Amino acid sequence: MRRPLTALLAVLMILLFTVAAYAGLPQDTVQANVNKVLDVLRDPKLKPESAKELKKKKLRAIYEQMFDDVELGKRTLGKNWNSLGVPQRQEFVILFRQVLEKAYIDKILAYTNEKIVYERETMVSGTQAEIQTKVVMAAKEIPITYKVILKDGSWKVYDVVVENVSLVLNYRTQFSDILAKNKPEQLLEILRKKVKGQ
Repeated sequence: MRRPLTALLAVLMILLFTVAAYAGLPQDTVQANVNKVLDVLRDPKLKPESAKELKKKKLRAIYEQMFDDVELGKRTLGKNWNSLGVPQRQEFVILFRQVLEKAYIDKILAYTNEKIVYERETMVSGTQAEIQTKVVMAAKEIPITYKVILKDGSWKVYDVVVENVSLVLNYRTQFSDILAKNKPEQLLEILRKKVKGQ
């Protein structure tokens, strides 16, 4: 009776090890993606103004690997997510990514070789973790926490907390206020205008 149980445990341990190896530690995944961003920002070939669009394109590709757009959108809308139809959700996810790019791309491009320190990884559950980091500047330190979720074998960011301000909660407040007085289509129209710079 013990042999089948031992064999089963051995198989389970191999499977668990394989999943863990495939997923990688959450901090390793975040650090690898942040390093890719830094490589793009530090690339001397991408420094000229003429290379700005190429630099943005490279950063978008890293963003797609690093972030879970759907999870980010779902958590940002909270209970309002269910009031959107499937096509509206799909459009919201795309528009929200574009709004975030417009809001943050210039800040990212303004990076000037500040040091990034990875302080600790906290497992919130078997599929969620928080990676606490800080950006060390000459005059101050900026704490940044990446909240990640394990999906389809890889760790993806679904929220970023900068100086105790959550990206998700910040936008959830704004979107909840809009949806308290308007239908989802109005929210989408507001986001469409933001993306167009209107």
